[in-house]
Amino acid sequence: MTTRRTRPAPRPPEGTPPRAELARQARAVLADAVRIAHWAAGTPGPGTAAPLAAHALERAATALELSPAQVRAGWDRARLAGLVELHGDTARPGWRLRAWDRDDSAVLRGWVALFDAWSLVHAAPEGIEAGAVAEAVEAVPQVLSLLQLSAGPVTVPALLDLLGQRVAELQEERCEVPLGPGRTAPAASAAPAETAADQAAATAGPARSADLNALLLDWALEGLAAVGALTLGQGHATLTPLGNWAVWVKLEQICVAAQSPAGNIEQSAADMLLGCARLTPGPARDEYRAWLAARTVGSAVAELLAVARGEDALLRGLAFEALRVVGAPAEPEVRAVLAEPSLRPYALLWLAEYEGNDPDDAQDVLSREEATWLWVDTAAAVADHGETGLLVRHLDSAVQGTVPALLDEVRAVGHPRTVQVLVALAAAHPDPALAKAVRRAAFQVHTGGA
Repeated sequence: MTTRRTRPAPRPPEGTPPRAELARQARAVLADAVRIAHWAAGTPGPGTAAPLAAHALERAATALELSPAQVRAGWDRARLAGLVELHGDTARPGWRLRAWDRDDSAVLRGWVALFDAWSLVHAAPEGIEAGAVAEAVEAVPQVLSLLQLSAGPVTVPALLDLLGQRVAELQEERCEVPLGPGRTAPAASAAPAETAADQAAATAGPARSADLNALLLDWALEGLAAVGALTLGQGHATLTPLGNWAVWVKLEQICVAAQSPAGNIEQSAADMLLGCARLTPGPARDEYRAWLAARTVGSAVAELLAVARGEDALLRGLAFEALRVVGAPAEPEVRAVLAEPSLRPYALLWLAEYEGNDPDDAQDVLSREEATWLWVDTAAAVADHGETGLLVRHLDSAVQGTVPALLDEVRAVGHPRTVQVLVALAAAHPDPALAKAVRRAAFQVHTGGA
């Protein structure tokens, strides 16, 4: 068993409002989104999916006394904050909307989801390469850290200087063929003499780069202001109480991970999940949050799903536990794996819980075949990483009422680890007659017999 040092719960920076006040501010930021979410969830029939259909946009604007642009912006915020869920052409209320008036934690999680998606709320300037935009988004956490540590207004030139440095670091890290020892620049004599136009172009490059960074910084600051994370003054920016709290939480998560014995923040998804395998659910979720806080949501979700597609059943289950911490931003990717047989049962359970079903009742969304496949997959995880007693007790979790019925359906389900699971179960079970029946079933699957 692994051990963890405990430390007192960290206190937010002095002057941070109480959670109730932060939740009140978050409700104010998302007020239009909540109104539109209630309207969309209560509107029957198609037409409330994204992009908002023209006739639905007009109806919403009239009903809510908002402009079409306000409705469209509020609709996007409602989706990003998890206030509505899309099922085909129908919008349903998300669990956060149902808890909005009574649960401050749900409100703050919804706002943080919007904060994380600031680059989707405020469209990037036209005509800029996607790579440059991605570098700016990746550099913004450094800008936010400076704003948080400064505890007050920071001038735009200072933020621009930091953004430029971070973008340069990212470009250097991604350089595939760096110029270093053993590699020399071409000899001067090999190059044609520079013309005045060449010299002008060379000197214009840095100026254009600085202008691009300035344009991207303006876009980022406006996007963060649009979600209520900061305010813009004449030549300076200041974090709002909500923004200051959110940045502090993310920095604290990173510090917690850095102090963990396994140092999970630096690990790959697979190593991080293995490091969390023997933790209880609460500490494990803390590790997941810290690991996620150090990465972009898209890359983290992709890495977790890649691990889930691997051969280790334990990591498959843990990957979806980590995806539960991601929440709403992971929904599209989780829905996309429903067509993959090995991930479908996990994805169905994830979506059922995401849509507000009690975890104890979520199993009802699985077909008999899917539940059996999941039973074998879980048994494989126990056989690889657990104790033999756990494998025997795992029999009680099968949906089949009897062992013969379970064996019949396990043989039919086609899980690639069926033989190994049955052999391990036969070796572990104390009842000789049952163990013999399980071994016989393993032999039949192995030889392709009935």
